[in-house]
Amino acid sequence: MRGDAFDPGCPTRLILDRIGDKWSVLVVLSLTDGPRRFTELRRLIGGVTPKVLTQTLRAMERDGLLTRHVFAEVPPRVEYALTPLGLSLGKPIQAITDWAEENVEAVVAARARHDGLPA
Repeated sequence: MRGDAFDPGCPTRLILDRIGDKWSVLVVLSLTDGPRRFTELRRLIGGVTPKVLTQTLRAMERDGLLTRHVFAEVPPRVEYALTPLGLSLGKPIQAITDWAEENVEAVVAARARHDGLPA
């Protein structure tokens, strides 16, 4: 079954909300090279609170984008890794990230012009 993002009742919109969230995007980018622990993710992403990162990770796990593996150690060690579905999202997210990084100056300048501020 293929969804229709223009249909207000289509679950595709829920998925677009997930992958359009900046924290989810940054988690995917952080995990493309392999599993990471919570503190590694938080350090890499920067600016995210532990509460928001926890909520993001739980939602992504629920959506099947990542797995949470708890190691039976003292103290417990937890690692997060992308599932095959999450890995498949990595390429489109990387393409959008590349576009954003290449065009950030033009967008900032356009905003300044629109707002009547010096560029």
